[in-house]
This record gives sequence, structure tokens and C-alpha cells, in this order.
Amino acid sequence: MKQQELLDGSSALTENQKNQQVICLGKAFSCDAERRAYFTKLLAEKLKDPEFRKIEGFPIGNDEDILNLSDPPYYTACPNPWVADFIAQWEDEKPAQPEGYHYHREPFAADVSEGKNDPIYNAHPYHTKVPPNAILNYIDHYTNPGDVILDFTCGTGMVGVASNSKKDRNVILCDLSPVASWISYGTNILLKKNEIHDLNGILNVFNEKFSDLYKVNVDGVDKTVLYTVWSDVFVCSNCNSSYTYWDAALDTEIGNIQDTYSCPSCKSVISKRDSAVVKKTVFNQKNQKNEECAVREPVLVVFQNGSRNERYIIPKDERELYLKFSDVDAKEYPDERIDLDYDIWWDRDYSKYSIFTIDKFFTKRALLALSELKKYSKTLEYPYNHLLMWLLTAVMRDCSLMTGLDIKKYFHGGGGPFSGGVKGTFFIPSLSVEKNVLFALSNRVKSVVGIFSDQKHKGKGKSVISTQSATDLLNIPDKTIDYIFVDPPFGSNFIYSELNMISEAWLSVKTNEKEEAVIHRRRKKAKKLNEYQILMQSLFTEAYRVLKPGHWMTVEFSNTKASVWNSIQSALSDAGFIVANVSALDKKQGSFKAVTTTTAVKQDLVISAYKPNGGFEDRFKDEATTEAGVWDFIRTHLQYLPVVKAQGNSLLQIPERDPRILFDQLVAFYVRKGYPLPVSSQEFQLGLAQRFKERDGMYFLDEQAAEYDKKKALAGELVQTSLFVSDEASAIQWLRQLLKLKPQVFSDINPQFMQQLSGWSKNEVQLDLRDLLTQNFLCYDGEDDVPEQIHSYLSTNWKEYRNLPKDSALLQAKAKDRWYVPDPNKAGDLEKLRERSLLKEFEEYKSAKKKLKVFRIEAVRVGFKKLWEAQEFTSILDISSKLPNDVIAGDPVLLMYYDQAMMLSQANSGEDW
Repeated sequence: MKQQELLDGSSALTENQKNQQVICLGKAFSCDAERRAYFTKLLAEKLKDPEFRKIEGFPIGNDEDILNLSDPPYYTACPNPWVADFIAQWEDEKPAQPEGYHYHREPFAADVSEGKNDPIYNAHPYHTKVPPNAILNYIDHYTNPGDVILDFTCGTGMVGVASNSKKDRNVILCDLSPVASWISYGTNILLKKNEIHDLNGILNVFNEKFSDLYKVNVDGVDKTVLYTVWSDVFVCSNCNSSYTYWDAALDTEIGNIQDTYSCPSCKSVISKRDSAVVKKTVFNQKNQKNEECAVREPVLVVFQNGSRNERYIIPKDERELYLKFSDVDAKEYPDERIDLDYDIWWDRDYSKYSIFTIDKFFTKRALLALSELKKYSKTLEYPYNHLLMWLLTAVMRDCSLMTGLDIKKYFHGGGGPFSGGVKGTFFIPSLSVEKNVLFALSNRVKSVVGIFSDQKHKGKGKSVISTQSATDLLNIPDKTIDYIFVDPPFGSNFIYSELNMISEAWLSVKTNEKEEAVIHRRRKKAKKLNEYQILMQSLFTEAYRVLKPGHWMTVEFSNTKASVWNSIQSALSDAGFIVANVSALDKKQGSFKAVTTTTAVKQDLVISAYKPNGGFEDRFKDEATTEAGVWDFIRTHLQYLPVVKAQGNSLLQIPERDPRILFDQLVAFYVRKGYPLPVSSQEFQLGLAQRFKERDGMYFLDEQAAEYDKKKALAGELVQTSLFVSDEASAIQWLRQLLKLKPQVFSDINPQFMQQLSGWSKNEVQLDLRDLLTQNFLCYDGEDDVPEQIHSYLSTNWKEYRNLPKDSALLQAKAKDRWYVPDPNKAGDLEKLRERSLLKEFEEYKSAKKKLKVFRIEAVRVGFKKLWEAQEFTSILDISSKLPNDVIAGDPVLLMYYDQAMMLSQANSGEDW
């Protein structure tokens, strides 16, 4: 294709491209451009409908900008009106299953570790991503060819990439953020087009026109600048003289930036922290106003010199020359104001740098290059206009002042000398790198052309992309999605609408942040934890509605706070999902917070939750008030739990099959359905042992137990799940695990127990070990037969006790005073005594006049359960008000009762929750 044809735009399509017939939603078009024109006209008519714009999360932008970005019906920069049509078509095209086929999967229980070595992962930067190879594990497990997969917070569209790279699956990708859906459009649709190979030709025209931007004449020789390093200029706190940070703080001998350094003028020891920023007043050509801005000086430049780069540290007396070449005016660029109460500011006093608008994150030269690229893209026909704009957003942050110079790598090698700043912030380092926009574009083109020339990224699957809130998926019909994989925002980890602000300003379509599920830390009238939970519940409720019964949703979770973790679990359960497994996903690279915080979660957690099948839901309506409903739930739930979890050649304990966890799931299900539980915990323990197979403290269906036995015979040993003791409940669980393996006397248990207490919660009463043992376990007194558990342990580990009867005096003497886990037949009475003691303590909390600082959370749990059964919802709320604010949010059981009590209490009073 001729470069002039590309530049003219009107002749951009070759005759061959124009005559390639396209079939879309059953309608034939002579070429892809005609398809887009037809559906764009329909979308334009849709945008005129006021009701369409009232859809939750509708992006902020005018009709023209939304239409310019969109590629309907495959991708729209607004809610996609054709999603249901695609789902119907895909369902018709789905391969037929064998007669009598019934979909059923256990949860994918393996821990996954996948690196980011697929180049497509880095095709376009974004704040968070899941490697597509990791997602493939879940898609393989949960779906069949032709299935429809949904990701309603799609980010860069890696779920689509995973589905389409090797699998013939169909994917719906949604995101509240226009730039996220835009990136997904590129990685899943746009860059698969044959026209991608023409990108170099298109870009060459642009480069020829603007190459002088990066030409500098040095000693009579024109040189091309690859990048320039800019340094902040400060005022010494001692002598008030100005100094350049590079000159003062850089130790060139060791190649390091010093925290404290000598002022070049007065030689006093100073630091950046106690130095003021030097500012100047400049005239803004765009708004025709004088503006204050921070002063920066060019201190280092790297030129292109054949196959090698030429580095040049700029002497002070030459900096004016390089400043002149960089100080060019641009008139067309986004300059929206950025509020200083946004979470993305890393410094509360950042106003000292006078950065209040988006354009201040770029040098004038970078602004000119990027704005001219956007203007150039508007002269081109589809899809070249989209290809260039996608490249712009791909290099935008990299070409901003948020790219820093890694001094260590610059002086000592070991990779590229650039740093990405502080993740999750708008951080401009004091040594900023201004990259050559033209080179950044050319390098990105080489990368994406190489990626999408690879046949594995052509794929057989199809993607449809929509820009909308996941709280309103009305364009997706009920029970039509086969599988959901989602990596939603978690708490305050990243405020996506703020981080996407700069990219979206270049696209001219912005996030409607009203429905954004995040927790703000600094904004006034910002979303807090309870609002976040309500929004997450809305997301999961919509997911529950569109998912087919008996099918799965995988939720990736990454947050260090227990309160956010509990909010997610509560939101899932309130929406109707049942959690069956939690595993780890190691992305092999921590975020900034993960590697600098001692409490950080180094691995993301992956929650596997299922939507109960329709058969059980129908039966439960008739069985809810009977004991049959209890065992129907447990029987159904056990079918969805993993039978084995492996770690190398060993088997892992499966916490979800523990009787206490099963009972908690049962209680949560009944509470959220609004039914009283027809069995006590004691009756549950007995019934569980009578109806199901027990193996290593876990319960199975008959056929599952047989499978477990076979796997255990091959594996040999069972690895117990490590527990972190922080309260009474976890202490009891730790003791159960300890004594189940080895019944012991008090003197043996106590030193081990004391080592576990360093993480005990400050609000939790720390019980004496003897009280914990007496209330929850049994001690053999040396009379009668030796209990089975102790007998089995002794006969297995000592030859002299093998084959002895249980009433042997020798065996009784060895077993005496050993604590052990009671079997269900004897545990019931013990449980009743413990519950009576806890309720007595809870009554004291009810009568307390002041806030409670230290208490037994187990007593509050039992008390809340009793109040719930008596439907005393206001009493639950009254007690909650006496507890520290973070206790309810940090405990999943208390949070469940509190949420349900709040909802029902306000429903009875006619208020909105």
C-alpha cells in the first residue's frame, strides 16, 4: 500500500479488502467497513434514546466520540445492544452433546503458577492483569467447545485472549472503564485484522512528518534523541539557593541517589523532603492564560548512533540548548483538572509541584507528538484510525513524565534503565524520562505485529465487548452463560477510574465512576466498605442471574485486609453463590504493595463458587423446614467439592469438607434464605457421621470416599493445612488438627500452643489452654476401654502396644491423661455445655452499657445465632454497635448475621438498605 494513500485516508482500503464479504449476525456485507458503517448507524439511533443513556454506568462522552471509538456490533464504547443476539447465535452453533449428557464439574482445586512470558500479556500496559496461560487452566476445566464465557470486569481482556488463543469458546467482555474495554477490543478483535501489517507504512508517514521534533544539532551534526532525562529543581532550606536534584543528589562514583546530600552552594546537609520546588510562570497557548509550573532541567540525553546508543550527560551551561528543542507548543491535547483529594496522589501536599491538570504529566514535545498522532488517526479510514489510537493509549503512560530513570541499572547495567514509577499512583519521580514518542510507537508496532502474526492468537473463538457496569447486565438474558471468570476491583487496591483518567482523556470517553466497586481512602463523601460490599453484591447478583444453574464462577481475589475478604464472601453468598474452594494463583510478580508490606498477600486467591442446580433449588422449597432439606443441601454441596487436593506426591487436607466448615455453609445458606435451621450443631454432627463417609476428618459421598481411598493409597501421606491462630475458633481448630494426629497430655500440648499465640487478636479474650481443652475435647481418665482414636495412635507408633485389647492395663496406663477429639456421639453433650457457657457470657455483653473492648467472639457468634432464630434483628444491631468497628467486618459469621439483620430490619421499617 502506498504511503500517500494511507495519509489521504480516503483511499486506505485496497480493492481486495473492499471486496472481502463479511457475514455478521446473519447479515451479509461486501466488506468489513460496510459492516461497521451499517451497525454504527444503528448505534447512533440507539444513542438518541434517553432511556438507553440511563443504563447504570453509562460512560461519560458525547455521541460522536462514542461512535468514533466503537466497532459495532463487536465492540461498543457504551452498553452493547447486540450481546443477546450473539449469545443466541452461539447457542445455535454449539456442538451437540451426547444423549443424556449432564454438565457437572468439581472445582478446579489445583494451585496455579504461570509466568507472564506470553508477549500478548505486555502488548498494552494496565494496572492489573491475569496471565492468559493461567486462565486457560480454568477454561479447560469448566467449559466445553462452543460455551459462552463472561468476564464482567475484563480489564485488558485476558480472559478473551485465553479463550480464543487455543480454544473454540465464545467470550463476552464487559468493563465499566472505556479504556479497559478499548484495550480488550485491541487484544481480542482489532489487532487480529490483516491490516495490522500495514501499521509500519502508516507510521512511517507520521514519523517522516514529525521526526524533526527529536533532532538536535550537536557540533554541526544532527542527532536523533531517544530519550531525555529531566531533573527537578529545588530550593535549599538553609541558604535559599536553587539546585538541580541530579547535580546534588547523584553520587556518580557509586552510581546511586543519596537520601541526604550537600547543598552545592552552602554545603549544608539537606534532603529533597525539606526542600521547596522551584516554580515559574509560563503562558499556555491553549487556554491563553499564565500558569505556574515546576521547573525541570534536562540533565541527560541518549542519542541514536547506528546500532548503539550514545549517552551524554548535559553540562549546566548547555542545558538551555536542549531545553529549547523540547519547549514546543501543542494546542490540541486533554487538559482536564485532576482533584487533589483523589487516591492516586502519592503525596498529600502534591500541590507544591503545581500539577493540577492532565497535560502537566507530559513535556510539551510529548504533548505535541501525541496530539498530532490523534489528529492523524482521524484522517484515516477504519480500521487504521482505531489501530493508531490503540497505539497511542499503549505508549501514553510510557511517554509521560511518570517514567523514571533507574539509576542503578543506568550505571551498572542489568536491563533497561527505566522504572515504571509507583504502581497505583500518579507518581512523577524527581528524575523523569521523556521518551521519543516516535520510537515508542515504532517499537510497539513491531511487538504487536509479531504477536498477532502468530497463529495461536488468531483463534477460533469469538469476542463481543461492551462498556458498562456489571451491576446492570440487562443485555444478557437469564441463565445463558456457561462460565464466569472475573478479577474485579478489590477494596482500595487500585482506584481504576482515577488511574484511567489520563488515557480516557485522550479517548474523550470517560468512566462513570458512580458504579465503581472500590473503597476510597481520601475523598470526601467517598465509598466505604459497606457501600463497596453492596456494589459487589449487585455485581454477583447479576452474575448469578445470567449464569446457568449448576455452573461455576471463578473470582480472583487480591487484598490484604480480612474485612475486604469477608465482604467478598458475604457478597457472594448474599447473591446466592456457594463457595466450594479457595486456591492460590501465583503471578510470579507482586504488585508494589505486595512486595513492600509485611502483611501483603504474595499470591492471589482464586475463589471457586457455584450456582446451585435448578433441581435442588426446586426441592428445597418443599424441604426447607424439614431435616431432609439439611441433608439434601449437604449431599448436593459435597458433589461440588474437590475429592482430592494434591501437593507433589502428597494429598492436602480439604478444609471445605471439615464438619465445622460444612455446618457454617449450611447455616449461611439457611440464614440467607430466611429459614430457621431445623437441626442443632450437635444433631448435625451426628447426622453427618451416620449418612456420609469420614476420611481423615473430612466427609465424602460413598463414591467420593472410594476415589479418595485409591488416591491416598498411591500418595501415602496427608499434609495438614497450616493454621494461623488468631482467636478462639482458630485455636480450637488448631487443637483439633494437633490432637487428631496425636492424642497428647497437657504438658506436651502447652509449649506447642504457646508458640501459636503471637498473632492473637487484640479484641479477643485469650482463654487458658485448660479451658479450651475442657470445653472442646475429652481427656482419657484411665478407666474403661481406651478410646479408639488413642488406641489407633498408640498401636500404630509403638510395637509393644500392638494387638493389645482396649481394656489392657498396659495400654490404659500409656493412654491415661491424653486429650483427644471426641467422636460425634460424645461430642453432642460437650457442645451443649460449651454453648450454654457461651450464651451466659453473651448475656453479659447484652447488658453492658459501654463499648466492648475485649470479649469472646465465639460467644457473640452463638448469641447472634440465638437472636436470629428468635428474629430479634434490632438486638443484633444493638450489640453490634457496642463492638469495635472492624470486628464485624473482620468476621464472616458476624458479618452475615449483621447484614441480614440490617436488611430485614430496614425492610420492616420501609427504608432502603
